[in-house]
Amino acid sequence: MLNQLTRPNPKKTLIIFTRYPEVGKTKTRLIPALGEKGAADFQRQMTEQTIITARKLRETTPVNIEVHFTGGNQELMQKWLGDDLIFQAQKGENLGAKMLYAMEQALSAHNHRVIIIGIDCPSLNESILLEAFEGLANNDFDLVIGPALDGGYYLIGLKILVSELFEGIKWGTSQVFSQTENIAKKLNLNIYQLPILKDIDRPEDLNF
Repeated sequence: MLNQLTRPNPKKTLIIFTRYPEVGKTKTRLIPALGEKGAADFQRQMTEQTIITARKLRETTPVNIEVHFTGGNQELMQKWLGDDLIFQAQKGENLGAKMLYAMEQALSAHNHRVIIIGIDCPSLNESILLEAFEGLANNDFDLVIGPALDGGYYLIGLKILVSELFEGIKWGTSQVFSQTENIAKKLNLNIYQLPILKDIDRPEDLNF
């Protein structure tokens, strides 16, 4: 059985950010369209699909899969998603701080390549994840990022911690990708850009 301190392969790590699907507390921006239970069910389904995709990736390339969660607890998460994953409660006051903490912890555990994703992108598949890790393996690139249609991003990957990428960003806005890209350019980071994909955050996004 794995826990948050166990990383069986010290090379590549895929971190998945999600929330335990509590009715009324999950996917609140979708509640007007789906209702409280429907929004929670959608969160559950999207998370489970993302885990399936991550496990498919693991079939072809050795990778740690970490689930960083809010809501619930480790026991509930493990019972829900299985005991072959690493679970860690999210830590930080905002999304940037949470991602920075997750990235720092994974890189400090001697991982060479670390990628963070959410569960909101139904088009994200194992081929794109593999491409992201291959981009990080290329010495020509310092940063891998997957831009979303709404101006955010669905994936970010690093092999060296760059804390500036997670600071001073207007999270939840259409400026997230452009602000991150501008910071990267100011730091002279070479960016590997993945295909643009659609996130599901608001009722108008449900037509996919």
